[in-house]
Amino acid sequence: MTTSHPDTDDGARRPNVLFIITDQQRADHTGFMGNRVVRTPHLDAIAARGTVFESAWVNNPVCMPNRSTIMTGRMPSSHGVIFNDRSLEWAANTHVRQFRSAGYRTGLFGKSHLQHGMSRNSVMAPPGRPSVLSPFPEGWDHLEDEERYFDDVPPWPDDFYGFDTAELSINHGAAITGHHFQWAVERGANPDHLRVPQTADNPRSRGSDVWWQIYDPPYGEEFHSTSFVADRTIDFIERASADGSPWLAWASFPDPHHPFTPPGRWYDRHHPDDMVLPDTFDDPMDGAPEYLRLVQRWRVDKMRNWVGLTGATSPDVTRAAMAANYGAIEMIDDRVGQIMSTIDRLGQTDDTIVVFTADHGEMMGDHFLMLKGYMHYRGTLQVPLVIADPRRGAARTSSLAASIDIGPTLMEVCGVESYHGVQGTSQVPVLDDPAASVRDAVLVEDDLDWPPIAPFPTMIRTLITPAHRYSRYNTGEDGVYELGTDDDERTNLAASRPELRVELVERLTDEMMRHSERSRGAPVAEPATVAPPV
Repeated sequence: MTTSHPDTDDGARRPNVLFIITDQQRADHTGFMGNRVVRTPHLDAIAARGTVFESAWVNNPVCMPNRSTIMTGRMPSSHGVIFNDRSLEWAANTHVRQFRSAGYRTGLFGKSHLQHGMSRNSVMAPPGRPSVLSPFPEGWDHLEDEERYFDDVPPWPDDFYGFDTAELSINHGAAITGHHFQWAVERGANPDHLRVPQTADNPRSRGSDVWWQIYDPPYGEEFHSTSFVADRTIDFIERASADGSPWLAWASFPDPHHPFTPPGRWYDRHHPDDMVLPDTFDDPMDGAPEYLRLVQRWRVDKMRNWVGLTGATSPDVTRAAMAANYGAIEMIDDRVGQIMSTIDRLGQTDDTIVVFTADHGEMMGDHFLMLKGYMHYRGTLQVPLVIADPRRGAARTSSLAASIDIGPTLMEVCGVESYHGVQGTSQVPVLDDPAASVRDAVLVEDDLDWPPIAPFPTMIRTLITPAHRYSRYNTGEDGVYELGTDDDERTNLAASRPELRVELVERLTDEMMRHSERSRGAPVAEPATVAPPV
């Protein structure tokens, strides 16, 4: 692999890339997307000099599938990670592998979730033998099993889906695992304060009376995952810059995903009484699928496990969650400021593209629902997306964009060769002209490889167009919502507008065909291999 300083075809220096990704953050939980309560000055500053995609959507509203889509530029049904119960194939090509092959240093710091170690509670193992036998040695997909890290940092491959350096924070809330655990212990943290279980009886400094998943951790903010991500990202950028290497750094914050646990002063940033409930908090969801009306009645204190589906429960629960969520976001923003100050101090601001997005959103009381997963509403499907390229001016665009587009866009804008099977579309024409558009629809998939459990679907397909959202469930239910005039998604038009429904069914079918997997096993001109993990 080359380590020479890569240039573009015209001889210009290829830019660095800082990729900032949060977990479970709504598009409207940022200042630059219109929120007047949460304070995100550093993210707003990035947005002020970049292109803000006001209509950016996920391709799956669950962590692992959409993170794998961002990495590969491929739909979940193509890369294979359809839910949090399976790992991305070790040999999957990624835009990060392409950057590394082009001579970039590549680092991942914080949450990976490309392997399902932290979400093994999601696994419902089907009976019998697998449909495809693994060519890799047993244990290849156990690199993110948190118990491997408590005694020492285990052996690590020199290529983790393209990253030459990876230091992980594997869990959520106040549960500290992965490389993060040893990092915190080395800095004086009490190990007993770091092994925080995801249960109501966990240790804490203080907490909410209405939901155990809202609390102040039993350690200082200097040990929290947000501090870890910033520290390790800064260290990587400094080392890569000292080497004279261009770099691609993923600052992957596990927050503001629940449990909502901003530490110390960040827990006090907002008071629940000051939070305003969403406009759809009282929505009876008359036209929604039966299972969502059932979930509305579920309570946070009766969840099957800490990541299960649940209703909003009460105004007090929703306000408390919102206040803690905002505190976590503001701590992330503070640490983003530290990273940006480092880049500026190193004189690399004019050479660094900055991307900010989230892996999916969060309902946060919309339609009296909470959290994410199998709820195809704007709250979970729309995400913040900013691409700030110092060679281009600031802009805002209403053109459709999707998580699947990020990798192709970065490869094109950095002059890095793409690869066969990429299904996303480069947004470079929109970066050049915010009035341009490169797609007329976004396809969203959601699948469970589980036996049917009525009335719950095990497959959902959603089509997002500039004017409509159409969702189809394998229970036979569907929904048509008119965006712009009904952004709250209260009125299902499927029955009253049959001609529109037919049109959207046809368009959904076309998008599903366009994203059908055809590349696996193709006899490409330049075959490539990857070494098995340690």
